[in-house]
Amino acid sequence: MNTTAPIVWQTEAWNWVVQQTSTTATVIQDQFPHVAEQGEYDRREAEWWTAGFWPGLLWLVHSTPARPNSATDSSTQEQAINNRIDVSAWAESCEVQLEQCLYDPEKVDHDLGFTWLLSGVAHYRLSGNLESRRRGLLAANLLAARYNVRGRYIRAWNFGSTFMDTRGVAIIDSMMNLPLLYWASKETGDPRYQALAIEHADTIAKEFVREDHSICHAVEFDPFTGEKVKEHGGQGFAPGSAWARGTAWALHGFALSYAYTGEQRYLEIAKQTAQFFLTELGEDIVPFWDFRAPDEHRIAWDSSAAAIAASGLLELARHVPEQEQSFYQRAGELLVQGLYEQFSSRETGGEGLISKGTVHYPEQKYLNVSIIYGDYFFAEALVKLQGKQGLFTPEAY
Repeated sequence: MNTTAPIVWQTEAWNWVVQQTSTTATVIQDQFPHVAEQGEYDRREAEWWTAGFWPGLLWLVHSTPARPNSATDSSTQEQAINNRIDVSAWAESCEVQLEQCLYDPEKVDHDLGFTWLLSGVAHYRLSGNLESRRRGLLAANLLAARYNVRGRYIRAWNFGSTFMDTRGVAIIDSMMNLPLLYWASKETGDPRYQALAIEHADTIAKEFVREDHSICHAVEFDPFTGEKVKEHGGQGFAPGSAWARGTAWALHGFALSYAYTGEQRYLEIAKQTAQFFLTELGEDIVPFWDFRAPDEHRIAWDSSAAAIAASGLLELARHVPEQEQSFYQRAGELLVQGLYEQFSSRETGGEGLISKGTVHYPEQKYLNVSIIYGDYFFAEALVKLQGKQGLFTPEAY
């Protein structure tokens, strides 16, 4: 991997992201993409859990325009700078559509943070739009309402299941949604939101983080007593495995909980999870979908896990002691550069930014494709390398 001129490649990469996203936006506009098979993004309903990532990507591009690169002057960079498209109107239209989901309890779940931190809250932070603030706070109230006081966890899904009682299920993805509650406390001065988030994070730390620092995806509790029932494999290979994206959610999510609360225990978990992720990854850039998948199932990779982890490592670098910062910063940089140089769609074409993402291997859903949240976190990591912060952080714009 060429690492001799990091500033040059970072600028080149970001200018390409701006151009690629702007071009794709003229096609997608205010719809909600999820995965790109054969290079073309699908369209999902507004209540689908990934609906916030497209407006989030649009806000990143809108607020961080392409910039000249003094070392190179490629036509791609010139085009990105001179033909910039204002994508904010499409992001705003997505937000208006997403609001309708807030009035139907069957259309909201634990992923309210993914949806609203990247749409309404991002819009409010960037412009001061009070309607966006109202929507964000409504979403935070609905997320807080999913808190189970017996088990001290935020319930995940709404759907029924034949093999688990989903009323008692929490999942590791929830750690990335907690910043919506932290933001609500900061915005309103009401400590209740943050208190619930901390109690949930402590439950995740106790029940999801294993002694070897691997992470489980889903835990089922008795919804009436709060007692732990069992661990489920979820989107990992089996109970006890190490789903790569779940590991990345934990790494990034605990780093964010530390950023909002200053609680040292969260920083330590983030560091331990980062070490597990990097050790399992080795010299690779993109992991297999599960670090512990048997050889015969190592036919699918997950670039979204690498992108989430990269942004999480850059977040972690901001909070560790000074003598540790370069390790996490460099690890994050290398992942982002590898994704850009080896897994981006610059050569292959298509609407996605990075390839080789896997949504749900056990159900054989969308293997080795571009995924909108992989694209978002890849772009977010590049924004962080330019000295700004992602849309999940306390200092976001």
